[in-house]
Amino acid sequence: MKELWVMVVFATVSLSQGDLTISSAIPTTIDITTPTTTAPITSDPPTSAPPTTDTPTTDNLTTDSSTTDTPNTDNRTTDTPTTDTPTTEYTAATTGHPTTGYLTTTGHPTTGYLTTTGLPTTGYPTSIPITSISLPTISTNTTNTFLTTSTNTYPTISNTTTTSPTTSPTTSNTTSTTTSPTMSNTTSPTTSNTTSTTTSPTMSNTTSPTTSTTTTSPTTTPLDCINGGELQSGVCICPDEWTGETCSEGNSCNSTIIGDFSFPRTTVAWSAYSEELCDEKTISAGLPRASARCLNDTGSPMFGPPHELQCELTLSDIQGNISSNSGDLLQLAFSTQILTSQPERLSADNITTAAQIANTLLLSANITEDIAVAAVTTISQLLNASEESTQERDAVQNLTETLEMFSLDQHSNVSLVVQPNLAVQSVQVPSDSVGIQFTALTGRSGNFVANRIHLNTNTSELIADKGGSTDVQIVMKFPPVLRSKNTNYSIGFVLYQNDRFFRSRAFRASSGTRRRVISANLGQVSGLHVEMLFKPTAVPNTSLYDFACVWWNYTLKDWSTFGCYKVNHSEDGLQCCCNHTTNFAVLMSFRRDFKYAEALNWITILGCSMSIIGLSLTITFQIATRKSRKTNPTVLLVSVCMCLLIFTLLFMLGVDNPHKQLDKPEIQEDNVLPPSDKHTERDRGPCTAVAVLLQYFLLGTFTWNTLFATHVFLMIRNSLATSPSHFTAYTVAIGWGLPAVVVALTLGISYRVDDPLGYRQEEFCWLAALDPKGNFDFKLPMFWGFLIPVAFMLIFNTVVLICFAVTTGKTNPNLTSTRHTSMKKKFLSSFSLAVVLGLSWILGYLLLITQNQTMYTILNISFCVLTTTQGLQIFILFTARTSIVKKIMADALKSVSSVEIPLHIKRFSLWRDERREKVESYTQLETDLSTQLETDLSTH
Repeated sequence: MKELWVMVVFATVSLSQGDLTISSAIPTTIDITTPTTTAPITSDPPTSAPPTTDTPTTDNLTTDSSTTDTPNTDNRTTDTPTTDTPTTEYTAATTGHPTTGYLTTTGHPTTGYLTTTGLPTTGYPTSIPITSISLPTISTNTTNTFLTTSTNTYPTISNTTTTSPTTSPTTSNTTSTTTSPTMSNTTSPTTSNTTSTTTSPTMSNTTSPTTSTTTTSPTTTPLDCINGGELQSGVCICPDEWTGETCSEGNSCNSTIIGDFSFPRTTVAWSAYSEELCDEKTISAGLPRASARCLNDTGSPMFGPPHELQCELTLSDIQGNISSNSGDLLQLAFSTQILTSQPERLSADNITTAAQIANTLLLSANITEDIAVAAVTTISQLLNASEESTQERDAVQNLTETLEMFSLDQHSNVSLVVQPNLAVQSVQVPSDSVGIQFTALTGRSGNFVANRIHLNTNTSELIADKGGSTDVQIVMKFPPVLRSKNTNYSIGFVLYQNDRFFRSRAFRASSGTRRRVISANLGQVSGLHVEMLFKPTAVPNTSLYDFACVWWNYTLKDWSTFGCYKVNHSEDGLQCCCNHTTNFAVLMSFRRDFKYAEALNWITILGCSMSIIGLSLTITFQIATRKSRKTNPTVLLVSVCMCLLIFTLLFMLGVDNPHKQLDKPEIQEDNVLPPSDKHTERDRGPCTAVAVLLQYFLLGTFTWNTLFATHVFLMIRNSLATSPSHFTAYTVAIGWGLPAVVVALTLGISYRVDDPLGYRQEEFCWLAALDPKGNFDFKLPMFWGFLIPVAFMLIFNTVVLICFAVTTGKTNPNLTSTRHTSMKKKFLSSFSLAVVLGLSWILGYLLLITQNQTMYTILNISFCVLTTTQGLQIFILFTARTSIVKKIMADALKSVSSVEIPLHIKRFSLWRDERREKVESYTQLETDLSTQLETDLSTH
């Protein structure tokens, strides 16, 4: 009966586990022992029902079972047949949990507990050989089933005598259990659905069904960033005041009142300044009266003791006291820090003095940690000073060399000083280290925070940043010669927020941009291999065009690429390698991402097309009828129409840029120093030529408009008399010469072949008007090369129009019979003059100052319609309404209406043999028609 139960147990294990096979490298024996009967059972756990071996039993006698060799069928292990193996037998007890009723398995030979060995990270069991595990016999009064689901895999078994079975968390419902001592040898320890019932003193029925093993892959829950944290690539980027995986841990000192001073909330390791300020009557009026540093020495951030400023003290006084070795050095250091706490107020001389004080403090033999922190804080604040104040200052540039020496010096016992714009790291590295890694992680504000500065003193690998969470990383690989020496090495790192202390003449930087600089120092050691990773600077509306890996050459006082080369580049990092240690940086150049103008809309195309036709007809008419009209108005009007016609044609056909920069820039492999952080393609010619012609002919249009207005003004002043002599010569010289002078000046001032965008736009071929941020720039030629001269012309034209309207309004005041017609003619005369003077362009100026969106839309549509149809308006008002055109049109209409079309007549005779007919004469009809047309023309 017992053999049958064992066979059922292993058959159940095999079926429930599916393709998972419990393998054994040695034969297995399970001894089920009861107080009265011992029945040794030998079996193996193959995927099918295993064979069983019957063993005679003897009541009240315990007999050790013998082991039968059985080959292993598991392909995952090497079959090793073995014979009986001596094992250490121990008792495994299975009891119910006192609260939940869950079963707990014990059986360790020393502690009595069954042990589980798993991988450190996954919890899955390792391949631990097992030779002896007791299978308990459980006696219960009430039989319940309990469920155990195992998510672990079974260990691989070998013939080593290590006892380390694997168990899984179980769930059970067992009302009562009684444990009896048993002895067993098995190679497949499993936790399963088991119901064990002892039915008699001499018989033990054991049932061990095992549920199927299910392995579930872990699921990653997206982080919930709190306290202002921002999730980027699966990592929470925290504000400076918070830290932790989800930004849940505080990293700042709360607002505190210490003595007479109130300090605001401040990030750990930073300095805070009191809200109380120096009196206005003192030299330091408006500056804080005290400072305190936020410390986290006890695990709870709190402010250290405050340091008060003597408000009558100046930087020059402090420098003198330090030079004469008078005064407390610590107090002088903190006073310097407070006096530079508002760097925007510092003059160039103040910055020079503060830099000299910081140099002296860092090189002092009596330096302490507090003095060093105050000096580094002062330098960090100087990095926020204006660019003009820090430019070409030797004292400021000497700070970089001083910081390098300070980072290598360990006698002050200062390992890490972190301020918002500066981080200094000192470390001792053992000789057996393969390398060292310094990393600064990204924060929301971009400032440096102590908990985001990481150091690894035994690695030679640069971690490839996949999520963009690293701002700067540098790795120094030590050569074998260096590692062979049995000595420690001092290494220093200095990280700058910007390059204010590294003013380059070879690299032109745009105002407001910055480049981080990192310094790595190991003394005079050659053969080093230094790798760096810099996060690309995010510049709005631009793409990275190229970059260069550089180091600061103190001899040249400029950046150099010698000894450095590019390794790799991506959106998350730019990698560089150099063969020496010094101050490193990556100089990046960016190309603007242009949003090219869309195709001209139908209103513009339709209006310009009608204007081209109207202007062409007007020019033809004015030239054809020049003998019957005055000379001056004909030259003026034809010149206006000619300039406007050429401008309209160029606008329609050439305003679109033929060489658009639509492709993404490709980073060059050569490590070449870029001339500037802004890359601009060299001028290819066509677009600039179109912009020049557009500027010339549009300025010419307004110039001729103004000359026309001048002619009208002279006629009004001379009581509608003829214009003065030589007027035509003057108008021709001014009308075609003045626009040429303005265009030549504009080109000479703003145009460069390597930077054509100083003169024109890239989006379309017209004058440059907007800065890279999309704001109107008054320094660009659109303002002073077009808007300013045109504005003066429009003002003059408006004044002339007003004078003309007033003068014509006073003419024939007693006219009563045709008063309505007279007012209509007056309005049309003024409107015609306004059109030819181009006063519709005043709407364009109103567009520049309009803030209301509705009004802007109305003005924009009105401006587009009126300006594009200006040529059509000139044709209607100055050509179609003239008496000559009216006469020609009337004659043509009358000629068409008075022409008579003669009928065709032919006679036929019905009489036989009479064939009388009249021959048709087309010549006579043509003569009659010509005569009729001549008569009509002479009549009219």
